[in-house]
Amino acid sequence: MPGFKMKITPEVERLTDICRQEGKIDLEFYSKYDVKRGLRDMNGKGVLAGLTKISNVQAVKIIDGKETPCEGALYYRGINIKDLTAGFVKDHRYGFEETAYLLLFGELPTKEQLEEFQTILATQRSLPRNFVRDVIMKAPSKDIMNALSRSVLTLYCYDTNPDDTSLPNVLRQCLNLISIFPMLSVYGYQAYNHYVKGKSLYIHHPDAKLSTAENILRMLRPDKKYTELEAQLLDLALILHMEHGGGNNSTFTTHVVSSSGTDTYSAIAAALGSLKGPKHGGANIKVVKMFHDMKKEIKDYADEEEVGDYLVRLLHKEAFDKAGLIYGMGHAIYSISDPRAEVFKGFVEKLAKAKGRDKDYQLYSMVEKLAPQVIAKERRIYKGVSANVDFYSGFVYSMLDLPLELYTPMFAIARIVGWSAHRMEELINTDKIIRPAYVNVLPERPYRPLDER
Repeated sequence: MPGFKMKITPEVERLTDICRQEGKIDLEFYSKYDVKRGLRDMNGKGVLAGLTKISNVQAVKIIDGKETPCEGALYYRGINIKDLTAGFVKDHRYGFEETAYLLLFGELPTKEQLEEFQTILATQRSLPRNFVRDVIMKAPSKDIMNALSRSVLTLYCYDTNPDDTSLPNVLRQCLNLISIFPMLSVYGYQAYNHYVKGKSLYIHHPDAKLSTAENILRMLRPDKKYTELEAQLLDLALILHMEHGGGNNSTFTTHVVSSSGTDTYSAIAAALGSLKGPKHGGANIKVVKMFHDMKKEIKDYADEEEVGDYLVRLLHKEAFDKAGLIYGMGHAIYSISDPRAEVFKGFVEKLAKAKGRDKDYQLYSMVEKLAPQVIAKERRIYKGVSANVDFYSGFVYSMLDLPLELYTPMFAIARIVGWSAHRMEELINTDKIIRPAYVNVLPERPYRPLDER
């Protein structure tokens, strides 16, 4: 695909060295001024920056006045995620729309309220006339998150009242974005797959009678076909990624940008930019690639010693990407367990059997068991290590035949609900712009005229 190129010239390299030298801050200053790097203390606990009623992440309990690690728990509007998902599974129904209602409005909907909400979302699943042709197709991107962000910002131009931050108008905008994120993501991929990779182009319209998960699979696949188990597991994945407290990077970004009084499209585009980062939304891609490398390096998936040796080589920066990480293991908050991974695991095994990938599932299970032992032996850690949601989500997406390019957009399709709830909460509760403080550590110095420098 034709495009513009700008070489990194020797002059740019030289200026980069100057920038690096002048921009470096001595780590001792962080201790001197008690600055929490990454807004976290030495134990990894986040700095308290706000209040929320939307969700809660629990990894410790207070026992005898002391914080004690416990099994991880995630609550949506006070309801345990395990209980919430178990309700959908028991009734054999899709839960994305119901969970979205819960996060946005604070209560589980009645049957009538749910039907009304589903109808609202279904009627919103359409894009402006010629939007697919003029916006999505004209400049396809290899990074679908980039394409998604561009589409969101362009929708501002089609909105007849884009800057109105009154709650009814913001809710209207958020409901529309929740409805069309699957279309923007899948169509963005189809454009890339056709114009960049030279494959056939498929643009399938969503079906108003289907759930969000079903429509994603319908729009993505050439024959529009999928199994009920596939749609159920994708629905579950979307629910588990929908929200995770106010402290994650993209949700915090939503609060920060919303506090400035800007429009919804700008706030959500900023959140997308945050989620795009590999330290946030792209972790499951690393997991899948790591396992792909692992399967090339080991001969016997059932040999614990061989698998364990590979994990040690990962930590020693001798395998895969030489980063010294076992991807999918560990979390900034959870220590003993990630409840999302626990909910996932049983259903992942069921799909693996249906897809004939039992051996892959056994390998994942072995790594989940061995990795904490290897990490504890090789590294000094301040809290426990367990599999996180990314450990299994990438495996799920690969079994659903989702392309790698859509892994992070799937995260966005789910998290737009949480971002919307937090944007509403920010607008409801504060009229102050979020403005943190930074300490300047460079002393004053005199100005020098040009001919004296």
